[in-house]
Amino acid sequence: MTQPAAAPTVQRVDAKHRYEILVDGKTAGLTAYRDHDDQRVFYHTEIDDAFAGQGLASLLVQQALSDVRASGKRVVAVCPYVAKFLKRHDEFADVADPVTPEVLRWLKTVLAQ
Repeated sequence: MTQPAAAPTVQRVDAKHRYEILVDGKTAGLTAYRDHDDQRVFYHTEIDDAFAGQGLASLLVQQALSDVRASGKRVVAVCPYVAKFLKRHDEFADVADPVTPEVLRWLKTVLAQ
């Protein structure tokens, strides 16, 4: 008899500026961020092709945004997936800030380092 798959888990990896979603101990995907003052700016989300179609990106982003809220920070969704998630989930509207030209300039500078 095979063991049922463990529930996916999400962890924040501050050293790599990202949240990772793990399935059976393997990294299945990530959402990357950088902190700008009191804002956590999400700029990229990806799920490994081997884990596609399982709803992992939604679970990952939902738990990441919940963590941001718990930490007292605000969310800026430069990443198209996170932006789409926020449009569909009004429960995070209270912690969402708009993408501004200043944030985009700052992010470009930080990621170029």
